[in-house]
Amino acid sequence: MAGAEAFVEADNAEAIITRIEHKSRKIESLLKQSKPVEALKTALEGSPPNTRDERCKSANWIVVHRALMAIKDVEGMFSSLDPEYYDILMKYLYRGLSTGDRPTCDQCLRIHEKLTERAGLGCILRSLADTVNTV
Repeated sequence: MAGAEAFVEADNAEAIITRIEHKSRKIESLLKQSKPVEALKTALEGSPPNTRDERCKSANWIVVHRALMAIKDVEGMFSSLDPEYYDILMKYLYRGLSTGDRPTCDQCLRIHEKLTERAGLGCILRSLADTVNTV
């Protein structure tokens, strides 16, 4: 159980959901201002939530998904996205691919291709091997 103490107890899941809802409102505001890359950065900040509660993970995925789907210029996104976000973005791309939803998968594959070109195969390996930070 080493490392289990790093995860938030289920009692605090409501507090995490509240933070995710606040993040969601901020993302919607950024998207209305036509700032999809800033929305994606905001969505990825503090991700994944430090919990094993599936409600929190699902709520956070919805926020990240909303930002991902708003990206139109994938090349331009990477000129503004810091490399610190690459590994966590890759984890969310795989979550998106697992949905089986055609538009989501198409977008995730477009971003995956460019992310792999930019970050290399190590990004894929790190996201798959990281069993602590699950999305």
